[in-house]
Amino acid sequence: ALQAQGCSELVITADTSNCLLIYPPAEWEPIETQLGNLTGFDPFIRNLQRRIVGHASDVEIDAAGRILIPPALRYYARLDKHVALVGQGRRLELWDERTWQDLSAQPIELPATGLPSELVGFKL
Repeated sequence: ALQAQGCSELVITADTSNCLLIYPPAEWEPIETQLGNLTGFDPFIRNLQRRIVGHASDVEIDAAGRILIPPALRYYARLDKHVALVGQGRRLELWDERTWQDLSAQPIELPATGLPSELVGFKL
């Protein structure tokens, strides 16, 4: 589907959940800009910038629709032979299959602080 839309490369980066995030370049660029515009004086923000922007790698989609995950990112996400590719709207997540299965088996519990304000009024 990406190739049909003229996308010949992707951006792959580390996520704080030990999976990889995969973006078409047009979706990645605003995220990179937003992160780059944040102050580097806050240790949390600086670590987030290091993790997400610092690990970002451009990869080519080959004629067969495959990509090569850089070794450092494969190591970071503990990817082996079996992986799970999970669609998330404008991006994809790439997980070690066992990690994804374990995460998916866990119930989603409401935070002790209550429903996040972003979900107030949200309906499925």
